[in-house]
Amino acid sequence: MADNPTVHASAVLLGAKAVLIRGPSGSGKSKLAFDLILAAETKALPFARLVSDDRTFLEARNGVLLARPPAELAGLLEVRGLGIRRLPYEPVAAVGLVVDLSAKGSRLPAPQERATTIQGVTLARLGAPAEAGVLGLLLAALRTSGV
Repeated sequence: MADNPTVHASAVLLGAKAVLIRGPSGSGKSKLAFDLILAAETKALPFARLVSDDRTFLEARNGVLLARPPAELAGLLEVRGLGIRRLPYEPVAAVGLVVDLSAKGSRLPAPQERATTIQGVTLARLGAPAEAGVLGLLLAALRTSGV
């Protein structure tokens, strides 16, 4: 894995697959990751656990994109206003959905906007503005698409 650089992204395992959250610094990746974990605690989602925050190793293996935290960041999540917090985490997860924060989301996205390819693996994609309401948009996508 040393040959694989990290990418600027967070990842949260939701059931059997992880959501990879990409976006520029300050776009809300950590906030969305924490919101997903809280959504599971309130039963809005059946299960959510942190994989990585801010930096993520990605590796394609047998047609599956795997996400892992860098060892020095494993189990750490930044909560704006509180600082770095330690949480339970998964050491590896298969990615099933990519959320691109700060992406210009269309009202009715074209098919090519709803997919992305990373390291040769094509994944479902959700483009979302980095603002309030991203959690609701993501929950709607998860409940209606089977991702």
